[in-house]
Amino acid sequence: MDEVVLGMGTKESIRDVIRISEDVIKETHGFPRRVSGTSKTVSAVAKREGYEGEFESYAIHLHLPESARDAIEKVAAAHSGACAISKEDDTLILQCPPEGSTDFDAARTAVDEISRAFKIPEVWRVSGDQFRIDPISVELIFQAMVQYRASDTHLCPGKPPIFRIDNQARESELMDPLSAAQLLVLIEELAPAPDWEQFKEFMQCSFSFHQVGIGYARISCFLKGGAPHVTFRFLPEKIPSFEELKVPVETMQTLADLHRGLLLITGMTGSGKTTTLAALIDWINEHKHLHILCIENPIEFVYTNKKAVVSQRRLGLDVVSFNEGVRGALRHDPDVIVIGEMRDKDTIRSAIDAAATGHLVISTLHANSASEVVNRVVSFFDPIERDLVKLQLRDSLRCVINQRLLPKKGGGRIPALEILFNDMKPIADAIIAGDTDNIRIGMQQTMSHSIIFEQYLYTMYKNGEIDLEHAREFSTEESVFDQLNMGTYSVPRLESIKAAAE
Repeated sequence: MDEVVLGMGTKESIRDVIRISEDVIKETHGFPRRVSGTSKTVSAVAKREGYEGEFESYAIHLHLPESARDAIEKVAAAHSGACAISKEDDTLILQCPPEGSTDFDAARTAVDEISRAFKIPEVWRVSGDQFRIDPISVELIFQAMVQYRASDTHLCPGKPPIFRIDNQARESELMDPLSAAQLLVLIEELAPAPDWEQFKEFMQCSFSFHQVGIGYARISCFLKGGAPHVTFRFLPEKIPSFEELKVPVETMQTLADLHRGLLLITGMTGSGKTTTLAALIDWINEHKHLHILCIENPIEFVYTNKKAVVSQRRLGLDVVSFNEGVRGALRHDPDVIVIGEMRDKDTIRSAIDAAATGHLVISTLHANSASEVVNRVVSFFDPIERDLVKLQLRDSLRCVINQRLLPKKGGGRIPALEILFNDMKPIADAIIAGDTDNIRIGMQQTMSHSIIFEQYLYTMYKNGEIDLEHAREFSTEESVFDQLNMGTYSVPRLESIKAAAE
């Protein structure tokens, strides 16, 4: 590892310097068996047999004035059995304990006594080495994710694997802390060659990995403080059904039966968008004789052809960009075009154009609620383009699903959905106006099949799937949920939309 410069203030013993150095080093690179510290007048190297616990031996070089050297020699002589002393020009060299001795307690006491004989510098350049290098078992990581029902695993230096279970990050009690050296070897082992080169050049990469017989993972690698970190997002080999996901089956089948238009699955990171998207695609794959073309970065769930033909193209390997992939898709005879994520205006424009030509386009987007999606999409464009984009959305947008994962009674997590159907004129008018509030009002009208989060959460609460606290917490407006729960909520009338437009 590279040297780190630390200001430690006034310390009483070289052992304090080593201890502080170890605390800093293990946060970025893991537990070292050897720690080195260098200052203008003093350098020290501490070693131990294992990766944790007290250091056992200390080699100290002192470049001090003659008066200080005399005082140190007197103290060292009093601990001759625990510390050997030698000279090299004007430098004192201390080895505590001497070669062949295993009296580590006496050596540590000697280091403390000798340290009191001179002023310990405040600024040090420190480094560590001899980190843990035994291979990380990827199979064991996958097995643990399945056993713990973990959605993600975080591997970082100085900590054992950390599993996200029911949205809580929990350290494994059965695995040893990891080192940066182990993680670097792991990344090189798991990453395809282009991704490894990308990691070395740009210090981050993302790719898919298949642990045969267990599942897939979207693996994200990056540097923090110069040390590698790795995140696994677990994906099962078997794509879950609508029933297994606990999403409304009839509604999802209705969406899967769409022939054209734009369908967006939205939510925040970790809300389950990818899994819901996969279930939707797999249902189409199982029930329809179509061509489904997917453009992804990276490929996550892997589909096998059933009734449909599924073509999965990976960004960077099979196609240069989402935008180019969508434009090219129109020449590949697709019925359904799946875009892994709408992340820029060129991709969004291509998706809208493809939906307007009679294709069903399905994609994901980060958003807090379904009613916000229109303005979220429009925000990617320059002001001069936004009116046209809103007009195109009015004509092409068929449905927006927004998803939140919340704790389920009895353990685990369950999705709550907000569904916006563009199925009535007031909603279409609100889309053109870019009016989030009026879209939300339109969603609550009985003539629309839409449903807001509060209504969905209230049903889940009444069915005993979630508790009251979490139902309120995950509502967009707690007051709306409270009124639904008390039976006092009154759906806003369409006249309020008309009044706002006048």
